[in-house]
Order: sequence, then C-alpha cells, then structure tokens
Amino acid sequence: MTAGSTGKTTRVIAVCGKGGVGKTSVSAVLTRLLSNLPDKKVLAVDADPAFGLAGALGIAVSRTVDQIRNRLIERIQQGRAGDRREIIAGLDYEVLEALEERRNIAFLAIGRPELEGCYCQVNQFLKEIIASVHKAFDYVVIDGEAGIEQVNRRVMEKVTHLLLVSDASAKGLRVAETIQIVAARAVGYEHSGLILNRLRGRDEQARLRLPETLKVLGWISEDDMVRDFDIAGSSFLNMPDGPMIQSLGVCLSRFGLL
Repeated sequence: MTAGSTGKTTRVIAVCGKGGVGKTSVSAVLTRLLSNLPDKKVLAVDADPAFGLAGALGIAVSRTVDQIRNRLIERIQQGRAGDRREIIAGLDYEVLEALEERRNIAFLAIGRPELEGCYCQVNQFLKEIIASVHKAFDYVVIDGEAGIEQVNRRVMEKVTHLLLVSDASAKGLRVAETIQIVAARAVGYEHSGLILNRLRGRDEQARLRLPETLKVLGWISEDDMVRDFDIAGSSFLNMPDGPMIQSLGVCLSRFGLL
C-alpha cells in the first residue's frame, strides 16, 4: 500500500478488462461505495478518452491532464517553458485546478493525447504530480481504457489493487488473464481479483471455465437499474441500492476494500 505524507494509507485500484464488459459501471459504483465510508476521501481517475466515468458520475470535464500536457509541449516547442522547477510548479498548479470535486470525491480526467512525438520527460513530470496528488486520498479508483499498460504509461506506475472485470465470454476471461500477466511486469500491484459482471444466474456461472490463475471475488447479475441509469445518463452516485451495489459490496469486502 502507498503511504501518504501524512501517514495516510492510500489504496490505488485500477479497474481493467476487455472493452464492453462494464468496467465503467463497476468503477462508478465502486467510487460511490468507497465515498460512503465515514471520513474517507476518494479520487476517481478517468483514464478512458471517451470520459465514460465522468458521465457515470455526473461530472462535466472542463480540463484534462492531456490538455495540460499539450499546452506544455507547445510552450517547449516555442522555447517558453522555463526551467525544470518552473515547469513542475506550473504543472502542479494546473493539475490541482483540473480536479473536479463533489463532496468527498475528487475527479481527474486524463484525456487523449493530441500532439504526436515522444515527450517522455513531460509524461514523467505529470505522473510524478499525479502520484503526489493521490497521497491526499484514502482511495484512488482508476477506470482504465482496457489494459494496464496505459495506466502505467500515463497515470501511475504502481497500484495496490488490480481489479479485473469480465463478462461470461471466453474472450473477456482471456483478456483479464492477459492483463494480469502484463501487469505483473508493467506495474507493481499487491492484490489482484476478478469480478464476473452481467451474469444471468448461478447456472451460467457454473458453466464458466475460469482461468486458474485468476482469483474470483464474486459475480454481479444483470441489473435493469444499471441499464436504465446508463440510458438516461444519470449519475451512479444517486442510484438506489440494488443487486449490483449489493453484489459489488460483497466482492469488495473479499478484496479487503470495505
């Protein structure tokens, strides 16, 4: 686990899996459950360029980390960036300004890179700043685009909990297994677990051929309330208790997060 400067232990949870398996819904409900814990602060990081988590939480994105990155690159190209100390101070301020806050939840969107070329030092500056910011929170929830590589490359190099999400498809399970293998060398993580999402009862669960390398935390049945909230574009923070919230709570308890 990551210890902040105040002695706070920060749990960093990366939610990953094949596209379309419900990672964003899981991330949104996970954020809601953690934010309901007494005296806890949650940072939700949307690492998907489509801003799915922002919509699921009812948050309008005004500025992204990649917009900050691209403006700095333009200044570097024009010779107006300043020295290293000035760059880091400016980036730190801009990242803090990009945080959107709702009660005890802060939200940060990574966005999509627009400028081509390798600016590894700029990316490293931003990762260092995000790593510094996250220490002020008890939990960080990262909604990954698909795999773990872009979390490592664009957000942070270490997570404490790798939360894999899959539906009942063989492809979804293979992707989850592959992500765990890649994560073992791409990031340092302390715990890994799989949630099976959108299952149609215990009979379907019993038919699944689960990889032995994956620790199954539990399963979530299809929930019409989740579908209705998705269709309406409603914030999952306002969702009444239902099957998904209850099932995910059980999975998180088994994962040591609740």
